[in-house]
Amino acid sequence: QVQLVESGGGWVQPGGSLRVSCTGSGTTSSFGTMGWYRQVLGRDRELVATISKEGYTGYADFVKGRFTISREGAENTIHMEMNSLRPEDTAVYYCNVYTWNAVYWGQGTQVTVSS
Repeated sequence: QVQLVESGGGWVQPGGSLRVSCTGSGTTSSFGTMGWYRQVLGRDRELVATISKEGYTGYADFVKGRFTISREGAENTIHMEMNSLRPEDTAVYYCNVYTWNAVYWGQGTQVTVSS
């Protein structure tokens, strides 16, 4: 069984920075690409950034140049540095991981950007 636990969300003023992290447990040897998604109440969940086991990254256009995803350790932990945050970045941020036969999600961490 795979579990993902996010941490690091919170409140920040516009222009500020936050770092969110996600650590996986269970059959971590099966972990493939990991990523961050976000969701605002009443709207669809949207892709923010992904990182493969080899370290290849991808970003949504609305975060390019502001967010950086990284992977560390036994490759079961990912981080996302979020800079130049905007009020429209306010959302619940979810971590996910693809294994050979399933996709798993964390419980989410709230990020609020407001003055």
